[in-house]
This record gives sequence, structure tokens and C-alpha cells, in this order.
Amino acid sequence: MSNVNGVLVIDKPAGMTSHDCVARIRRLYGTKKVGHTGTLDPDVTGVLPICVGHATRLVEYLQELPKRYDVVMRLGSTTTTEDASGEVLEQAAVDPSTITKERIEQLFLSFLGEIEQVPPMFSAIKVNGKRLYDLAREGTVIERQARKVTLYELTLHDIRVEGDTVDVSFTCTCSKGTYMRTLCVDLGRALGYPAHMRLLRRIKSGPFVEGESIPLEQLEQQAAEGKDITQKLVSIPQAISFLPSYQVKPERTKAVRNGLATALTGVTAEEGSLICLFSGDELLGIHRVCRGDKGLFAKAEKVFPAEV
Repeated sequence: MSNVNGVLVIDKPAGMTSHDCVARIRRLYGTKKVGHTGTLDPDVTGVLPICVGHATRLVEYLQELPKRYDVVMRLGSTTTTEDASGEVLEQAAVDPSTITKERIEQLFLSFLGEIEQVPPMFSAIKVNGKRLYDLAREGTVIERQARKVTLYELTLHDIRVEGDTVDVSFTCTCSKGTYMRTLCVDLGRALGYPAHMRLLRRIKSGPFVEGESIPLEQLEQQAAEGKDITQKLVSIPQAISFLPSYQVKPERTKAVRNGLATALTGVTAEEGSLICLFSGDELLGIHRVCRGDKGLFAKAEKVFPAEV
């Protein structure tokens, strides 16, 4: 395929890395220019936006956007990996009478907003050039710096008793870089029990939602049947429609494409924010709003060719 540009919203299956998905998409669309917008662990399923062609230039913007997850937290045991794949480190019988809807919801309220998380050892973060999960597999545990993340929403769905354990199902909307595994451990600690993340599914990533995702196997089946899978791509203008836009006068189109700054007449925007410049329906580029002597102007960050 030639001139394939857009964002493919995959429903990632369990048992595959995000990199595995990227490799499969490269083969399907016949291009090396493919990149995902936020890693999902192999056991995690759900929404994985994958940028193809010129859309790879959107990765840095899309990966910064909030994510939403369906989570099952198991109270009663914690593991080496903070999820169900690890070895059990600690166990304790849970008294179901202590895990009430009112108590959980009150706890959720206390976790909303900016919090600090210590990243798990089994994570892809690099320290001194080595990924933490590689150090963890060697049996090395090092001190990790706490990171600030933001929880925008925590909604309780279900509390279910499973023998000596209790499963708590909830939805979390959070900032980039939030570890659901660590959140489960921290919530459990606040409740007085060891805990880990039993299940996780991403249901939204930035503007992309579960309902518009396509299972990878289904996409491959359609390709094998000779169907036009380019129709599954979200166009670049649509993928960044969450950003404000500005219409450029036709005589300025060439200058914008050449990367020249453009006055933003009549625009009210925050200095340093992003804005998309268009000529009609044609995306010219993604620009940074700057302030000069004559007011606001757009400074080019990404300029797109006419075929986008």
C-alpha cells in the first residue's frame, strides 16, 4: 500500500506486547512508519491507537492524553509484579464486612487529583540505561523516585467475595504514566490489606474509545479476504480534532507549508498551547501559539504535505 496515513484503533488481545502489534500492522499496511501511542502490558487488553504513515508525527501529542481503564483489584494478596502474573509475596484473609461500598467510594474520593506513585520494579522505565523489569528479573531491587500523576475519575462498579479474597471492580480515568497495578497496591494498603491488579482493560485512550476499536485478528482476516483495510484508519485531521483549529487565508497556505510563522488574527488562546492550521478541509500543520509584539501568532511544530 502507498500513501497510507492515519490512526488505527486496535483492540489489543492478551498475550501480545504493544511492539508485537506494531510489527503486525507494519506487515499489513506495508510500511515501516508505524508507532503506538502508549504501551499496554502483554496481559492487558483494550484500546491501542497505532499511528501509520504521516500520523506517526502525532504520537508525541496523543500519548500525553488521559486514559481510561476498567480495573479489577484483588484484595488478599500482593505479588512481585503487582498484577496476577507475579509470584505471591504476601497473603491475608479479607473480612468482607470491612469492604463496603461507602468505604470504597470514600477512599476513591481521597485519591482523586494529583497523587504520587512509586513505579513498580516490573516496568519499562530506564534507570542508568537499564529497564527496571530487566533489573527485577535479575533479582535486583533499586530505589525508585515517586512520580506525580493525576486521577480524574474513580467509579466503583462491583464488590465480589471470592473465598478469602475480595475483588473490587472500578473504572479509572487518569493521566499518562499512571500505573494501575501500583494504584491497586496503594488502595489495598489504605484498606489494610495486601492487594494486586487482577485484570485490566483500557477502554479509552485520548479521543479513541472502545467502540471504534477493531480486534487485530479481525483486521488480519479482512486483509486476507482482500478487503480495503485503509478504511479502518482514522484520518489525521479527525485524530487531532480535539485541538482548536484556525483557517488560514489561501494566499498564506504556501508560507505555512514552508514553516513560516502566521498571525492568529481574532484568536483567543493560551500562550504555549497547540492549534491546528487549516486551508478549508486541508490540514496544513500543528502549531504552537506564541505571543509577539503584534499579538498571537502560530509557530510551526509539524507541517504536513498536501496528501494528508
